[in-house]
Amino acid sequence: MTISTTTIKDSYSGNDSTTAFSYTFKVSDEDHIQVIIRDSDGVETVQVKTTNYTVAGVGGASGGTVTMVSAPATGETLVLRRATTQTQGLDLIENDPMPADNLENAFDKNLSIAQELQ
Repeated sequence: MTISTTTIKDSYSGNDSTTAFSYTFKVSDEDHIQVIIRDSDGVETVQVKTTNYTVAGVGGASGGTVTMVSAPATGETLVLRRATTQTQGLDLIENDPMPADNLENAFDKNLSIAQELQ
């Protein structure tokens, strides 16, 4: 699957009731999204997966949904940011047939990291 956007972050204003928020970028692993609550003073608190939120739509080119356990309060901002692990996990073995998906996933990961470093 390709990466067809340069978007790596979405922000939403809290309203004390909404708990489901869309992210509009591809993540290949649910650990590759960072969820942050920014209060009205600008203080940011990184949220913890399963304790504070769950992730759906992993691997989808157009993104998915983060569902918060508790709705962000009015005056708070919810930030959903792609945060790809900066490692290389593809092990190439000489003369071994390799599925094209393995190579494409490695290219996608490298592009994700490059976009995040800009």
